[in-house]
Amino acid sequence: MSHPQPAIGIDFGTTNSSVALALPNGHVELVSFPTATTPTQSFRSILYLEQLKQAGRTSTKSFTGPAGIEHYLKAEQPGRLIQSLKSYLPSRTLTGTEVFGRRYTIEDLVSRILSDLRARAEIHLQQPIHHATVGRPVRFVGSESDEDDAFALTRLEAAFLHAGFHSVTFEMEPIAAAYAYESTLDRDELILIGDFGGGTSDFSLIRVGPNSRTVSGGQRILGNSGLGLAGDAFDARIVRKLVSPALGSDSFEKSYAQAADRRANLIPAAPAWIYANLERWHYLSFLKTRNVAEILKSARARAQEPDKIAALITLIEEDLGYQLHQAVQRVKIDLSHHEQARFKFRDGSMEIERTVTREDFESWIADQLQSIETCVDSLLQTSGVAASQIDRVFLTGGTSFVPAVRRIFESRFTAERVRTGNEFTSVAQGLALRALESSRANQPDSRSVEVGA
Repeated sequence: MSHPQPAIGIDFGTTNSSVALALPNGHVELVSFPTATTPTQSFRSILYLEQLKQAGRTSTKSFTGPAGIEHYLKAEQPGRLIQSLKSYLPSRTLTGTEVFGRRYTIEDLVSRILSDLRARAEIHLQQPIHHATVGRPVRFVGSESDEDDAFALTRLEAAFLHAGFHSVTFEMEPIAAAYAYESTLDRDELILIGDFGGGTSDFSLIRVGPNSRTVSGGQRILGNSGLGLAGDAFDARIVRKLVSPALGSDSFEKSYAQAADRRANLIPAAPAWIYANLERWHYLSFLKTRNVAEILKSARARAQEPDKIAALITLIEEDLGYQLHQAVQRVKIDLSHHEQARFKFRDGSMEIERTVTREDFESWIADQLQSIETCVDSLLQTSGVAASQIDRVFLTGGTSFVPAVRRIFESRFTAERVRTGNEFTSVAQGLALRALESSRANQPDSRSVEVGA
């Protein structure tokens, strides 16, 4: 006699991941992951690859999540720290990368994170996990079409199966967030869900509440919309405005440095594409190549401000992407609470410090805020729903705390109707509840993939 599978929800995020189990009584238990200090329910979606030499032999070992960060920070000879792997999924041109002379596909790298996530969850829950309901964005970051999204989803499926899962069922992340919010209700509501991840912003209109639970999933959902930008896109503007200039993005070659009347002929000291990759967490670690090293060595020799190019070389060679990410996150959080903040990035010989105002930051992300506004307004229009008909707006994800983002919703729906959920675990909780509902109905209405199917 077969036993029912546990109702597991997995939110594999661009920046953070979490796992939840829904019990038959509807209670949701979140998985805790050990760290060097205190347990956390948020598993950093990072992969750290380290080269080990023992008995004359060289091998590569991988670490993920909190353990990956700890090994990276204490390593005397830094290996490769890879962030935001989920952002690569829609790209047909980037199939993998070489690390320490070995070729890895994107699916290989993602599956290493998922394998550890699954193993830690099994230890916490004290039961095997072979099936899960997994979150997916409405629109993957970097996706330009439905075909791109389908391609990304296929790669994500392959990574889960390679990580030892027998099957996965996908559900839209904003729908999962709606299930988490619904579990707190004792009345029906028409809600707008805003789920802001590291790479995507997703929105859904859905009916929730006691009576709505008796209606099939498709009839409850009035519309979905999304775009491939969120927290990482905001981070990129901070890097562009605060970090890159200190690393030579505005510097020129010596031969033209004094030619004030020939500015049109000024030659940048280093290629612009290097700074463009510096802005994207998922590309930063891939700058650590022999080709880039040679380009920057030559650029430093020709630069009017060689110290800035030297600082850029240090950032790349010492793989300081994690430290940079932390500094950017700190200033972004500070600006959510104060009108100005001090950006500080210090590591060894590198030191960047500058005061930035909230007004500055909001001007840097103005076009991205406009894209979010347009996406929300388009969803209301295509769904035939007026802003006044929305009972509640439920926002989740760290970017939902950015004041300029909150104003988008408060100006349309009033501050009284805007609520915020747990920024890291709401989606996982909702996915587990969705898994529980599907197991009861025994007819999941999302896409399921079985090994060998």
